[in-house]
Amino acid sequence: MSDQTAKADDGKTPLTLVPRRIIWDIGEIRKHGKGKYHDPEIWRKIELYRLKDAAFRHFLAYLDDPQGLDQDSGLPHLWHLACNVAFLCEKEDDEIVPILRNLGTIK
Repeated sequence: MSDQTAKADDGKTPLTLVPRRIIWDIGEIRKHGKGKYHDPEIWRKIELYRLKDAAFRHFLAYLDDPQGLDQDSGLPHLWHLACNVAFLCEKEDDEIVPILRNLGTIK
């Protein structure tokens, strides 16, 4: 355990463990979406089932061709999959986080 006198961060999520590449990849997808739809928050209006369908389509396309590119954006299906999963995580957060907190899995 490190000295917590100057900075009390024991138990906090170590975000430096998140691979940086996924942040850049999702950023590229978001940039494309903003250019296409002109509203960076439009994804919040999309129903969960449509995000799940999009994620699944990109996942299947990725499985068929790991280097495959989305026809509309010209960007990798894997990046689109990551972005759709990020949207799902964000939208499902209100239900998942309280369950995990009750279980003591997260703070």
